[in-house]
Amino acid sequence: MSNPLHALRTRLADLGDRGRKRSPLLRQIPERAVLLEWAARIGYGARGFVFLSAGLLILFSAFDWAGEAVGTRGAIAWLGEQALGRVWLLLLALGLCAFVMWRVLQAVFDADHEGTSARGWGVRASQAFSGFAYAALAFTAFRLLVGEPEAQASAEVTHSREQAAKVLELPFGDLLLVGAGLAVLGLGITNMVRAWREDFTEYLDCSHDLCRRVSPLARAGYMARGAAYLPLAALVVIAGLRSDPTEVTSFAKALEAMERQPAGPWLLALTALGFIAFGVFSFIEARFRKIRPPRKLKPVV
Repeated sequence: MSNPLHALRTRLADLGDRGRKRSPLLRQIPERAVLLEWAARIGYGARGFVFLSAGLLILFSAFDWAGEAVGTRGAIAWLGEQALGRVWLLLLALGLCAFVMWRVLQAVFDADHEGTSARGWGVRASQAFSGFAYAALAFTAFRLLVGEPEAQASAEVTHSREQAAKVLELPFGDLLLVGAGLAVLGLGITNMVRAWREDFTEYLDCSHDLCRRVSPLARAGYMARGAAYLPLAALVVIAGLRSDPTEVTSFAKALEAMERQPAGPWLLALTALGFIAFGVFSFIEARFRKIRPPRKLKPVV
C-alpha cells in the first residue's frame, strides 16, 4: 500500500517543478533546502533575541534599575509593551515558529545526522523537548499579539497554579507533581552538564580562532539556563510534597526567590550575564551553524 503522505509530497514536488518551468517568477524562488536553511537561521536569531532581552531585563532587576525579574515569557510580554510592540511580537512569533520547524527537522528527520544510537536518540529527544518549549513561547507571542500583554504576563503564576491544582486532583497527583519538579530539575542539571562537557563548536562552520572565542559564551549560557531551573524545580517538588498548588510559581518568580537569598542580587546578575551570553551565542549560530536540511522528508527511526 502506498504511503498517502509520500504521494502528497511527490505530487506537490511535481507541481513545483512544473511551475518553475512555466513561470519566470517561480524560478526566482530558491530551492526548498535553501528556504529551510534561511528559516533555521532566522529561528536561531529569534531565540537569541528572546534570551538577550530576558538577560538584560534580569540584569537591570538585579541592580534595581528596572522592575521585577522576568523569564523568557516575561521578556516577550515586555517587548509587546514597547513602541511598535505588535510588530515585534509578530516578527518574534514567526521567528520562533521557524525555530520550532528546525527542531522538528532535527528531532524527527535527523537533520544533524545524529543517528539512531542511544546517544543519537538522546540528542534528538532533547531537540524535540526544546521544540515543544519554543512552540509554547511562540504561542505566548501570538496570544499577546491579540490580547493585552500586561494582563497575560501577570496571569502566568495563576495559570501555573491552576495547572498544578489539576494535577493534584488526579490519582497520586502529589507524586505526579513531585515527578514534574524532578523533571525540571533534570532539565537544569542536563543543561549544566552540557555546559561542562559538550563541544559547542562541533556544529559551527567558522575559523578555529572564532570558534575558540565563542565557545565560552555557549558554556556560560547553558550553565546559567541550568542554574535558573533549579529554584523552580525546588518549588514544584515542595508543592507536590505539601499537596499545595500555591507553592508553584512562574520562572520569573523563581528568579525573584533566588534574588532574596544571601548574595542573591549577585547570583541573579550572573544568571543574567549567562542569558545574555546564550543570546549572543544564538546569534553566532544564526550566522555560522551548519544547517543541513534533509534531502528527503522521511522520519528517521
